[in-house]
Amino acid sequence: MPLSRRDFTARTVIAGAGVALTGTVGALATAPGALAADDGTHRDERGRPCEPGYGPLVPDPAGILALPAGFTYRVITHSGVTRLESGETTPSNHDGTAAFEGHRGVTLLVNNHELKGRRETWDRPVPLAEGLVYDPAAAGGCTVVEARRGGEVAEWVGIAGTSTNCAGGATPWSTWLTCEENSDLAGKNGMTKDHGYVFEVDPHDRRANRDPRPVKAFGRYDHEAVVIDPRQGHAYLTEDASGPNGLLYRWTPPRGFRHGRGRLRTLAADAGALQAAKCTDSSGRFVDDLSRATRIGTVYGVDWVDVPDRDARTVPVRRQFADHEVTRGRKLEGMWWADGGAYFVSSYAREESPGGAHDGQVWFYDPKRRTMRLTVLIGVNADPSADGGYDGPDNITVSPYGGLVIAEDGSGLQHLFGATESGRTYPLARNELNIGTPEEPEYAEFTGVCFAPDGRTLYANIQDPGIMLAVTGPWRRAH
Repeated sequence: MPLSRRDFTARTVIAGAGVALTGTVGALATAPGALAADDGTHRDERGRPCEPGYGPLVPDPAGILALPAGFTYRVITHSGVTRLESGETTPSNHDGTAAFEGHRGVTLLVNNHELKGRRETWDRPVPLAEGLVYDPAAAGGCTVVEARRGGEVAEWVGIAGTSTNCAGGATPWSTWLTCEENSDLAGKNGMTKDHGYVFEVDPHDRRANRDPRPVKAFGRYDHEAVVIDPRQGHAYLTEDASGPNGLLYRWTPPRGFRHGRGRLRTLAADAGALQAAKCTDSSGRFVDDLSRATRIGTVYGVDWVDVPDRDARTVPVRRQFADHEVTRGRKLEGMWWADGGAYFVSSYAREESPGGAHDGQVWFYDPKRRTMRLTVLIGVNADPSADGGYDGPDNITVSPYGGLVIAEDGSGLQHLFGATESGRTYPLARNELNIGTPEEPEYAEFTGVCFAPDGRTLYANIQDPGIMLAVTGPWRRAH
């Protein structure tokens, strides 16, 4: 019986334990409560010691995706190859993705296209579909993909004319919130409208996406990802920015507001309260940056500080605070709501990473306790060009089979990898399309990792040139 996501969270709470990783598979950080990877306690049905996951990755004759034995993949969309219903080829630069249950066995996927700047600078921007355009000068947006039984696929534009659509998040009412990781004002870099907003895209109703309107109440900054608390209605948002480092935000809805499809676009620009996180350690001391935490199980208390000017037309939001007022994070990335809270990624684990090494953390925010716990710590990968190590966590999802699945955006080889509830890692996939040579590497990140609603298919993207893949196989609890 698969370990539930609730069980995963419960186990990581015990004795401050968590998923502890270094750059090499099976080697654990020396943290209180971290479980040993090779203690012999993980055994199969015959009592034999077993490794986590599904075994080694098998090279792909087609040179796209290496998977464990017994797993297969299918290309769903391919930029420049597959076509939209309107006739244009699929846009490039696939990024954040979510999967929704459609009618009669159809899976609906909303796929961000992280395209920054003017349309003419890109070979395959998101087409300017009539009625679905925010800023006709901008290249980015989302497409909606219908993955039907029998392998048939259809794709159309969900929103166009947005910029740098990076991650985002699914809502409890089965829509997609796409986030602009670019805050250019109108008149800058060729833009005709202000950017740096969140937009809602409804994969079930094409008419609902007409006349796109930003959710200005969520603030204007370099958005990365967002999740919605289905009980309290709060939105939690990450900011991928530096100089100074970005912030974790919480938006509280105004009194009487009820969430639902299309409701967010009706909000006033100043509706509700937008706040930034301020953390303290167990001694009550202020924590200025999440990179200060170096031990699995580290727990911080969280308070929330009001944002002075959420539309940030003169001063970016993150610069509106003095350093002692908020807690920053080095490159805050993907988020996923599960277990009554928000998992989110800080893509660098230390204030100063050796040689700029792209290590990383995964935190869990518990809104009931108002605490933040370090759940995953990824160390420096000694040799990113060699298989077997990971760095640069980015997009993230919680697996229905227990633990986390993380998309790698670091140096060297790029993987999808799992982190089990017992503190062990395992490979799920390796990008074999963008490898190049040691002298001229051409690595491309994984993005958009998510499971189908029935848990049978894992979807993920190779960002460059832009390929969406569906992975199936003998899924089970990955010890």
